[in-house]
This record gives sequence, C-alpha cells and structure tokens, in this order.
Amino acid sequence: MNTCAAATGVGSWPGTSPRHAAEVIVGELPRLPYLPELPARGVGADLIGRSGALLVDIAIDTVPRGYRIAARPGSVTRRAASLLAQDIDTFEEAWEKADGSRSGCAVKVQAPGPVTLAAQLELGSGHRAITDPGALRDLAASLAEGVAVHRDELARRLSAPVVVQFDEPLLPAALAGRLTGVTAMTPVHPVDETLVVALLDACVDRIGGEVLLHSCAPGLPWNALGRSRIGAVSVDFGTLDDAGLDGLAEFIDAGRSVVLGLVPAIAPDRPPSFAEVARNAAAVTDRLGFPRSVLGDRVGISPVCGLAGATAAWARQATGLTCRAAEAIAEDPEAV
Repeated sequence: MNTCAAATGVGSWPGTSPRHAAEVIVGELPRLPYLPELPARGVGADLIGRSGALLVDIAIDTVPRGYRIAARPGSVTRRAASLLAQDIDTFEEAWEKADGSRSGCAVKVQAPGPVTLAAQLELGSGHRAITDPGALRDLAASLAEGVAVHRDELARRLSAPVVVQFDEPLLPAALAGRLTGVTAMTPVHPVDETLVVALLDACVDRIGGEVLLHSCAPGLPWNALGRSRIGAVSVDFGTLDDAGLDGLAEFIDAGRSVVLGLVPAIAPDRPPSFAEVARNAAAVTDRLGFPRSVLGDRVGISPVCGLAGATAAWARQATGLTCRAAEAIAEDPEAV
C-alpha cells in the first residue's frame, strides 16, 4: 500500500494546544494523520527548533537570527525535547481514543531536510552551516540517525507504520546560490547537486520505510529528486511552471508518488468545496496525460503549505476538505 497517496497535511498547526491539534488531525485524516508542529509555542517548537530534539550528539542554541550549533546541550535543546515528548504523548492519547490501530492507517512525522537545516543553523562564526561541507555532512548524518530513532519510537508506541517527511523549503535556493551570506563579501555558494542527492539518499537509507520530501518553494530540482531514493514529493501545485509540470510527470511516470497541495493554507473569501478540490486533483493528472487510476494509486492531497498561520476553524475545515476530496477520488476517480 502506498500511504503517501492519501489525504494528509504538511505539518504545522495553529495555536499552542497539542491535544486539540492531535484530536482534530487524527479524527479528520483516517489514512495518514501527522504529528503536528505548533510553532506558536515559541523556541524549540518550530521546524528548525524541533531539530534540537532530533539531532544526535549535536546541540542547538538561539541567536538573534534564529538558531546556531552549540557546544553542549542547553535550555533550547532541553525545551525542544520536552515539547516533542509532550506532542508524542498527546498524539498517542488521541490515537488510542480513535482506535488508531485500525488496519490501513499510517502516521507521518516531519523534520527539516538536511539542506534546509544546514542553511538555517549558524556555525559559531555566524556563517550558515551549509557553507562548511564537513558541517553539512555531520548535520545530515546526525539528523538521519535522530529521525530514525524518532520514527522507530513512534511506530512502536502506535503499532503503526510511520512515514517520514523531510521539509526542504530552501533546497531550490541552496542549489541556485540564492542564500545570503553574513555580509556581501561572504556569499553562500551553490550547493553541489550530486552532494544533495547523496545526503538525501543517506537519510533514506538510514531511516528505511516511506520517505517523502516537501517543499512549497518554486523551482524544485526534479532531475535531482528523480535520481534520488526519495519515494514521494509533496508540492504546492500553484508553484509549478511548465518545467515543474514536466518534472512532476516524469516523477510520477517513474512509479513514485506525489502529494499535491490544493487546499488553501489561509481561509479564502470563498472556500472551495471538497468536490472542487477533487476535480482540481483530477485536472492535474488529466493535464499530465495519466489515467484517473493514478489518482488513487500515487497522488495524495494536502493543504498548499503548513497551517500555522490559519485560524483554528480553517485548519479544521481545510483538513476535512482534503479528506473528503480524497474519499471522493477513491470512491470513483472517473466521476470527480
């Protein structure tokens, strides 16, 4: 079973209550609920901050621009670990209440991808860690080990398969050399594409199971992703130009999966119906020349990005829309 071909969410959720988030997500997403991130809780709760709870033998601390690699674990690392433990406990409670051991259901966890993590973490010198090839490789190895442990713990506690999602919003910028340096005299050079593929493959090999890559940034490197062992990609459909659509088609044609971001992350003036979302998904595969059967086999649906900036009401409604759209497709893809 390809669990990535299901309704799911990107990862972040509004508010500060992990219990409320878990109950909504588990209740609304029967095939692929996800362990939510609640960045409104502050330090250690956002995408990069959570890495403090995942990295092995590498600690992080805060700086005015965000986070840096620290010599030893401190309050930031401890806070990140505490928040993640709380999130897992409350998710497990919601899972048990919803009879989450039912057959056919998996769970998704999110973590920053190795490139985005190294682009966002500072070295002691103040430069991005991505500017140091050794630091980049060390971070990737530490991340892969920590996420593998995290995945195994969740799988054990929930008695369910766990899908890992690596968030790589800065991957296109890193490959194109668009990241800014500390000063104009210290540019961040483009990251080698071959190295990126090697880092992603090392993460996939260490983690095992289903691994997908998410990015809501335009310009995804489809050729590199096609050469990697990444099995699925989550993408905001609205960011795809003609080259992106060609890359998406080749990725699907190679037998891999895609999660299409089709539901607005912020409440629009006129929210779409689930039938409209389902038709939009079908229009994508029709445009790419695939049979409608691909929708149920290799295409999932999600909001276009994380829901951290949404209201609680829209986060629930958007999640429900993705689920009902996926159910309509599963029932009869030719009829949507």
